[in-house]
Amino acid sequence: METILSIKNLNKNFGKIHAVNNLSFDIKKGNVYGILGPNGSGKSTTLGIILNVVNKTSGEFSWFDGSMSTHEALKKVGAIIERPNFYPYMTAVQNLQLICKIKGVSYDNIEEKLKTVNLYERRNSKFRTYSLGMKQRLAIASALLNNPEILILDEPTNGLDPQGIHEIRQIIKNIAQNGTTILLASHLLDEVEKVCSHVVVIRNGIKLYSGRVDEMTASNGFFELKSENSSKLIETLQSHNSIGTIKEENELLIAQLNTEMSSVEINKFLFEKGIVLSHLVKRKPSLEQQFLDLTNNNN
Repeated sequence: METILSIKNLNKNFGKIHAVNNLSFDIKKGNVYGILGPNGSGKSTTLGIILNVVNKTSGEFSWFDGSMSTHEALKKVGAIIERPNFYPYMTAVQNLQLICKIKGVSYDNIEEKLKTVNLYERRNSKFRTYSLGMKQRLAIASALLNNPEILILDEPTNGLDPQGIHEIRQIIKNIAQNGTTILLASHLLDEVEKVCSHVVVIRNGIKLYSGRVDEMTASNGFFELKSENSSKLIETLQSHNSIGTIKEENELLIAQLNTEMSSVEINKFLFEKGIVLSHLVKRKPSLEQQFLDLTNNNN
């Protein structure tokens, strides 16, 4: 799979503040990546560096397998890293035409991109009549005018109401389904879990995790179990190699898994040992729990 962006040992210092600390990760074509971290963790600085608006202190980054200069590569990138400046008394179409002139691209894509962000019906309305969510959707349309291979978004749903957030997230998913790679920075776990296939977790400029969202920890999940004889159940579970720590919680036993194991397998194993379960559920830890574990383990 083609590497669209490769970051290696990237550092950025602002005086005594180490905003980006030895950061390395790759962006592969066709995925949706989230850079997840609290405010001030170095997300926006990282995006600024790769877009040539912030100078790095040290380290390297390369676009498209290093096959072209950053200046050339950025022609294949669409990005919104600040609230874009549209003219309030111009319509959506007029604003996008102006951006086409600045970018040196034709007007041919304007209608299609307005449809992509569900603004086609309001294409002739003046920008000042738009809601905050509509303004953000127009910004996404403007970033798509050059048919970019990768779309970069910094906190795309910041300040929006629930309806606006839902619309932006749906648009991001639709854009990704059409083959555009997406990199978005967010401090919202919910956003990354709902939109992204991959995540880079950073705090204080340091990478804590990089990989698929659904494999964010090495956790194989856990079982919730209950039977009439808890002590016998605990003793039997402890004898199985796949079972790790066991604890009691709200009258249920929580058994962590060391290796992958299905509910059918554990149920069969316990039944053969004479234990009948009244409750059995297999769960994966939530992204929120995994995020908390990651950040707590890296104090």
